[in-house]
Amino acid sequence: MDVDEGPWDSDRGSSDASVTAVAALADPSRRRMYDFIRRARRPIRREEAAASIGISRKLAAFHLDKLVDVGLLRAHFTPAPGARRVGRTPKVYEPAEVDIRITVPERDPGLLANILVDAVQADDGGRSPREAAEDIAHERGIRLGAAERDRTRPGRLGPDRALTMASALLADCGFEPHRETTARVALRNCPFAPQARRAPDLVCGLNHAFVAGILDGLQATGVAAALQPLQGRCCVVLSGA
Repeated sequence: MDVDEGPWDSDRGSSDASVTAVAALADPSRRRMYDFIRRARRPIRREEAAASIGISRKLAAFHLDKLVDVGLLRAHFTPAPGARRVGRTPKVYEPAEVDIRITVPERDPGLLANILVDAVQADDGGRSPREAAEDIAHERGIRLGAAERDRTRPGRLGPDRALTMASALLADCGFEPHRETTARVALRNCPFAPQARRAPDLVCGLNHAFVAGILDGLQATGVAAALQPLQGRCCVVLSGA
């Protein structure tokens, strides 16, 4: 299961939500009912879900509502087909339109694929696909940094504050930043490590463009992103004056 949106596109509550959703499925009854509802491809009433695994309607309602709470199911009230509208309209459940994946450390090949698809579809203006992809990664970094700046309104950012804010954003993106010194931040994880092993120049260039875009969006002064590839971590480091 994959998450379509990623750290360059969306709210970074998605990782926590994924963990919560998967944890909910650890209960065997919930997992079996969830599988039953997904296979049914139609709205399922509590009574049907309960019967599918042999538990009471009351217990089924508890588990189903837990699955709604974590975003795996959606619920609404609707009369059964052909039924007379007498009494309370029954509650039915359907799969939510959500895809979930958890990896440790964090990996997001789908996000990288989205960047490359956007680059191929972009009006190249004489750019190569790689140049277009780096421009798109940089623009998304700018948007992320600018949104954080608008949210916090930090004023002029010196190197220390800029490194702190950039580190927080990159942590949300799965890069695992580590403050090696007061003026240097290393990124201990590459969310695209398997792809980087196949095409290091391409993936490292996208990472560098994205991180530099974050700094530009934050309007950071005295801080730069540089390519310094080392095995077992992201190729980009941030350093302040």
